[in-house]
Amino acid sequence: MSVATTLARGLDTLLDRSVVLGYTSLGHRLRTTLPGWPADPGPDSLRGRDVIVTGASSGLGIETAATLASYGAHVHCVVRDPKKLDAIRDRLGDADRITAWRCDLASRSSVESFCGDFLASGRRLHAVVHNAGVMPATHSLDGAGRELSMVVHVLAPVLMTDLLAPALDPGARVVFVTSGGMYAQALRLDDLPYDELPYRPSVAYARSKRAQVELLGPLGGRWPSVQVYATHPGWASSPGLDEGLPTFTRLLRPLLRQGRAGVDTTTWLVATEPAAPGGGLWHDRRERPTSYVAATRPSAAEREQLYAWVDEQVAREN
Repeated sequence: MSVATTLARGLDTLLDRSVVLGYTSLGHRLRTTLPGWPADPGPDSLRGRDVIVTGASSGLGIETAATLASYGAHVHCVVRDPKKLDAIRDRLGDADRITAWRCDLASRSSVESFCGDFLASGRRLHAVVHNAGVMPATHSLDGAGRELSMVVHVLAPVLMTDLLAPALDPGARVVFVTSGGMYAQALRLDDLPYDELPYRPSVAYARSKRAQVELLGPLGGRWPSVQVYATHPGWASSPGLDEGLPTFTRLLRPLLRQGRAGVDTTTWLVATEPAAPGGGLWHDRRERPTSYVAATRPSAAEREQLYAWVDEQVAREN
């Protein structure tokens, strides 16, 4: 490794630890100028490949879909509100490269119905991007009495990937879009369903994102022919962020990542060849630590306990 590359990696790490500099648009722009920044995927890098993106009706989801389509992929946009399906087609333009599907990740029957319909189409999958997100303002439960953040961010994506497994190509990529907010939360094995009151939306959200990251190893064993990743976008502008953390977005709006900068690593992980190593958390095209302090770093046994709970919940009927 050259001196320039060594210095660049040191600066990259410093940006990451500073949070404020590394997570903003400034961090992304600076990193793209450093030696060793990985090459962009080519415009035809996903030609002939099919990709699913959940939560693809707005924000990071529709930006992810648009970027993957620009690489030549056929993108299957999965959304909860069927009224938004036409808007997706209008936004993305190329009807031959976009298919919109309705699926409510808070409903097991809806996930099962979507996956059954997709498998019946006979299409093969290069990647699934689990981007859909929720931050309910009040303590909200699914039909089985489970808190919605954990359902939408963890249980439904695992169920969906299980059901879609027959369509996944060898070496397919499964990407969980997580959040840097998970760094502030430990894995709470004593309250995985988040029954704790008073309910705090941002805490429930961050705990479910922590769970996503801690499942990466076990899920790699569950889907052995697939590369599994988590990626966090930094501080990126989106309607969900505006709604869930309005004060934060108002104060930091000039520094929030816009457009493709917010989905850069997600789309790079899907499109880059050869595939990046699976099983880790990525940000700005580099694998990152999943914890910075011991208080948020679970043991291997605790990760297995989390996985056992998720496995039990996924197998459970509503």
